[in-house]
Amino acid sequence: MEHRSWKAVLEALLFAAGDEGLSIQQISNVMNVTDMESLQWIETLKEEYQKEDRGIQLVEMAGVYQLATKKEYSDYLKKLVEAPGSQNLSQAALETLAIIAYKQPITRAEIEDIRGVKTERPIQTLVAKALIKEVGRADGPGRAILYGTTKEFLDYFGLKSLEELPELKEAGEDSFEQSEADLFFGLNKQEH
Repeated sequence: MEHRSWKAVLEALLFAAGDEGLSIQQISNVMNVTDMESLQWIETLKEEYQKEDRGIQLVEMAGVYQLATKKEYSDYLKKLVEAPGSQNLSQAALETLAIIAYKQPITRAEIEDIRGVKTERPIQTLVAKALIKEVGRADGPGRAILYGTTKEFLDYFGLKSLEELPELKEAGEDSFEQSEADLFFGLNKQEH
């Protein structure tokens, strides 16, 4: 692989992995190179981000590498996140939020059982927007985080209390996620 293309591929992989990041082994497997080559490429890319006037950096956390924003730009990022109505919620975030609103308190694993897909990123988005929060810990192994909605959730959708949530139609568990998301899409469009 020529010098320029490995860098582009590695950058694309790190970007796509998002907050979950990638281990050296994952990079090696995907790029079909040795762990030593992967580590050298990571270090080279890391140095380039440090030298250049870039808004992102390459960080390692618990053996996993990920792209992250540089701290010196945090004021701008806060403005973006705090700007009212700056971004509507994605379908994944709305589905996750709907499940939490109707079934709270609920763990991430329970949400994933209902949605059938990972929910780490939508949960991070909802926590960052202060629409959900940790409301406790589940009993049992691992003491999983329990999530619930916040006052900001009520404000965002123009509700005075959870009792104002629209009634769900009688349906099977399979359509639970879609019917809830539809309700929130309607509320989301009205409010924003």
